[in-house]
Amino acid sequence: MTLGPGGNDPNRFGTEAFYASLGRAFVAMCAVVPILFLIEALDVWLGAGFDMAAGIIPRRIEGLDGVFFSPFLHHGFDHLYSNSIPLILLGTFVLAAGLRRFLWSTLVIILVSGLGVWFTGSPNSIVVGASGVIFGYLGILFMRGIVERSWWNFAVVLLVGLLYGWQLIGILPTDERISWQGHLFGLLGGFVAAIIFRRRAKDDSDPYPLTAP
Repeated sequence: MTLGPGGNDPNRFGTEAFYASLGRAFVAMCAVVPILFLIEALDVWLGAGFDMAAGIIPRRIEGLDGVFFSPFLHHGFDHLYSNSIPLILLGTFVLAAGLRRFLWSTLVIILVSGLGVWFTGSPNSIVVGASGVIFGYLGILFMRGIVERSWWNFAVVLLVGLLYGWQLIGILPTDERISWQGHLFGLLGGFVAAIIFRRRAKDDSDPYPLTAP
């Protein structure tokens, strides 16, 4: 898609298109979280054991499908509550840069984070939760600031760091109840996604032809 000048550029901070894109992204992310709550409510109400059935069980074939399903599951409502706000906040800024980039980037994060957990996690654990995706979105925003030379993305990372900086220690093995592998590999997945799906100058061969601001 080709962007017009000035106020028609959703990637240029301060333009009307930028704020409109950010608003749409926020509404979309706010719609995602109730779906996660619905899944958790069904799990509790039905006693279905979704965590056991669809969580990641490291180094076990029967737990490999959890790579795709585990981000949608949580160990109770407290776990989901703690993930909801950062998921909305970070997801909004990642999604505002474009739906297609958001979807492909999320898929890369899920794969890198999930496979990282499956290969390196404890085989006696079951890993679920959107934390890996959250750390992946943080990695995307940080790396976009570098590869796209975007001060705006750096500003978002700084804001999130001020609000949730204490959670960044989650990439270290400080608590056996927390999958630090999911956090670490999620962050790395975000770095990879930001590089692969970075915004480039308009080119016919470029699948993401967005003009740099």
